[in-house]
Amino acid sequence: MTPSGFQTLTGASDARLADLETFAVRLAEANAVMNLVGPDTLPDIWNRHFWDSAQLLALAPEARTWADLGAGAGFPGVVLAILLKDTPGAHVWLIDSLGKRCRFLQQVVEELDLPATVINGRAEAQTLAVDVVTARAVAAMDKLLAYAQPYLQRGARGLFLKGEKAELEVAEARRLWQFESDLSVSRSDPRGRIVSVRSLRRVKSR
Repeated sequence: MTPSGFQTLTGASDARLADLETFAVRLAEANAVMNLVGPDTLPDIWNRHFWDSAQLLALAPEARTWADLGAGAGFPGVVLAILLKDTPGAHVWLIDSLGKRCRFLQQVVEELDLPATVINGRAEAQTLAVDVVTARAVAAMDKLLAYAQPYLQRGARGLFLKGEKAELEVAEARRLWQFESDLSVSRSDPRGRIVSVRSLRRVKSR
C-alpha cells in the first residue's frame, strides 16, 4: 500500500499523511536500537501497521476517547491519535509497562503534538473511563480481557486486533469470562480478525 492508497481508504488529510510519514521515520530510527516491530514489516508499514490500526475508526465512528493497552510501537494508538488530531474532544491514552517504549511514544506524541497521553504502568491498574479500549499483539484473549476488565466494566467497548487464531482464543476465553462478542475480518489482512467485546464479567477463577 502507498500513502495515496491509505489516503483513499481513510480520507486522511495531507497534514495527517505528513504526520504518519514522520512517525514512520521515527519508528525506523527507534527500531534500530530496540525491538518495537519486526524489521521485515517496515517496508509494508502503510498496510501492515498504519491501515491495520486505522480500520478501527470505522468500527467506532462516534468514539472520542480511546485507551491502547500495551501500546508498544504505537499500534494502533499513535495512528488513531494522528487521525483523530482534528476531532474535537478526541484523546488517546497510550499505556505500556516498559519505560523505554514509553519514552519513544512520548517523543512521538510531543513532536507531532498529538491528543494523547502516555502512561508508564500496568493496563489493569488504571482508572480511566473511555469509549473504546484496544490492543494489538499483547496477549491471548483470556489474559487480554483481564487487562481490559476495568475499562469494559466502566462502559468501554473492546476492539482487539487479532490473528487467524482469534476464534479459538475467544472460545478459550469463555472458560473464564462471560461476554458479548463479534468478530469481523481485518481489512488489512484477511487472515486477521477484529474482536469486538462488551459486557464482560468473570465466571470463575483459575
